[in-house]
Amino acid sequence: MSSTFSVIPVPGHGAEDVVVGLSGADEGAIFTGTEDGSIFRISHDGAKVDRIAQTQGRPLGIEIDLDGRLLVCDAQKGLLRIDTASGAIEAVTDTVAGTPMKFCNNAAIGSDGTVWFSDSSQKFGIADWKAEMVQQTRTGRLMRLDTDGTVTVVVDGLAFANGVALSKDEDFVVVAETGARTVVRRWLTGNRAGMRDLLCQGLPGYPDNVARGSDGLIWVTLASPVDPVLEKLQTSPLKVRKLATKLPEKLQPKPKRTVRAQAYDNEGVLVHDLDIDVSEHGVDFHMATGVREHDGKVWLGSLHEPAVAVWTR
Repeated sequence: MSSTFSVIPVPGHGAEDVVVGLSGADEGAIFTGTEDGSIFRISHDGAKVDRIAQTQGRPLGIEIDLDGRLLVCDAQKGLLRIDTASGAIEAVTDTVAGTPMKFCNNAAIGSDGTVWFSDSSQKFGIADWKAEMVQQTRTGRLMRLDTDGTVTVVVDGLAFANGVALSKDEDFVVVAETGARTVVRRWLTGNRAGMRDLLCQGLPGYPDNVARGSDGLIWVTLASPVDPVLEKLQTSPLKVRKLATKLPEKLQPKPKRTVRAQAYDNEGVLVHDLDIDVSEHGVDFHMATGVREHDGKVWLGSLHEPAVAVWTR
């Protein structure tokens, strides 16, 4: 049986991430956030789209916490919790060790309520994400928020820290390094606890958000295929890299119009590689940055599109 790929419009550009509601009135609903600060709930069949909250910032990664609320990584406001029924917003944290975050990006929540989240750069915010990609400041971090509110830096020195996910058994946490085309793994339990290695590397594109699917696999979006110009710039002297970010927009490297996501098992073995030709499905969509596999469907968000998409086998 052939696969299907469809697009569900939302009234706002940049539906960057997606998450699937798991219980109660939200079961099966899809949540996303757009560049104007809106949080939307999409009915399970895509027929109804409701704005449920407004962060006044730029929501990126979205998770469901243990109480059924949304945990939102807002690039400008930090970590937020949102009640999906009332739209009430609770500020969780926007600082690390007393210093404001510049680029809160993505998160994963453990079964005990521990939150693992990324801050992409300590130099550039979301408006200058391309500068971070070119200059490679390696100031990205993975943090842990304990249930008592304590925030700890777990991994630093990352090249554009991005998507975060926990393994099914929560024996490791991963964070995507967009600038290095790797997914870094930090072991949490067992004889490797505290050690760091790579779940996968040399990816054929730049990883963005990651998420553990209902299939137990780690799903990774590839926002754009490898760009030879960007790769060359990243290894150039810093002076050259800084000059490149000052070039007119039309001369700077641009993400290619692709839709791609991969799934890896706990050993870093590639299990699925969805490289979707949207023209075959008669729709327009590109730059997949959010991914959520749920019961055989793969939901995708995009940093630029005013829509989310769903692939069904």
